[in-house]
Amino acid sequence: MVLEMKTKLLTLVCVLAVGLGSVTPCMASTDSGPVEVVADVLIVRPGCFVATVLGSALFVVALPVAAISRSIPQVAHTLVVVPAQATFSRPVGDMDALADN
Repeated sequence: MVLEMKTKLLTLVCVLAVGLGSVTPCMASTDSGPVEVVADVLIVRPGCFVATVLGSALFVVALPVAAISRSIPQVAHTLVVVPAQATFSRPVGDMDALADN
């Protein structure tokens, strides 16, 4: 019984190795299509704008602590600059720029 299961498992592994070894890789599209543009305009941009507003408010609240620890540039960059760049300076439909920040 155990020998039969080992044989079946070994056969399955060999078939998968041969089958998956011949799969050709595909390239992802680099240009944004209409779906990405619509999703960006209707969902992502308003979300980034809300993140910019909330990050600005949180920055004002965190400003005294950031001033004491001398980390105002880092806090400002994280809470305000990154969401603002994602909202206003990113090309429409370019979702890859969101992952870079």
